[in-house]
Amino acid sequence: MVKRILLSIVMLVLIAYLVVAVSAFNRKPADQTCRDLELVIKDTAYAGFITKDELKGILQKKGIYPIGKKMERISTKSLERELGKHPLIDEAECYKTPSGKICVEVTQRIPILRVMDANGRNYYLDNKGTVMPPEAKCVAHQVIVTGNVEKSFAMKDLYKFGVFLHNNKFWDAQIEQIHVLPDRNIELVPRVGDHLIYLGKLDNFENKLARLKEFYKKGLNQVGWNKYSRINLEFSNQIICTKRENNK
Repeated sequence: MVKRILLSIVMLVLIAYLVVAVSAFNRKPADQTCRDLELVIKDTAYAGFITKDELKGILQKKGIYPIGKKMERISTKSLERELGKHPLIDEAECYKTPSGKICVEVTQRIPILRVMDANGRNYYLDNKGTVMPPEAKCVAHQVIVTGNVEKSFAMKDLYKFGVFLHNNKFWDAQIEQIHVLPDRNIELVPRVGDHLIYLGKLDNFENKLARLKEFYKKGLNQVGWNKYSRINLEFSNQIICTKRENNK
């Protein structure tokens, strides 16, 4: 009986010790200050228009730069909210570490098309179909869109086409320019080959480009990439090629 009582007392003391030890280990100093700010900018291979100095400048301008401030007084939500207001930032995530460091991870908006229309409008479309300002400094190349480009058409139909090109390595490397005609028919300017591609309407563009890719492999690789001046993909079951004058 006495042994049981002693054993129970020992267990209670041990449990109490563990509770106190864990609490002491997890307790943060009341006066702990932020000693470091770690900035991570994602998607730099595709975008590259946001710099770490610019992020620091945003936080300093708003008076919420964290280094030197008490950790308990730093609101990570406020940091996220202010950074998220930047037109070139898609998402910002901030968190604290036990060592007194603030970590900030920023995801950039990725431009997939640059529109330079006949009316002088100049802007980017990002991977979510929203408009980005023309001053965005982009590292990777974007397909240029020219011609009669209504913004509603760009943000809906051309956006879907741009996403397809962006996600397809072959066509992303091959297509240099999209030209929109007044009737919303599409001409494509390739990087390789001295010819125009007449796509017609954007309907069923994946099938049209699949046929063209097959034609590239079996046709142009045999006769040469500069044999034709125009390749027409408008009709679903055929490809119509116009020869150059000197190739007749």
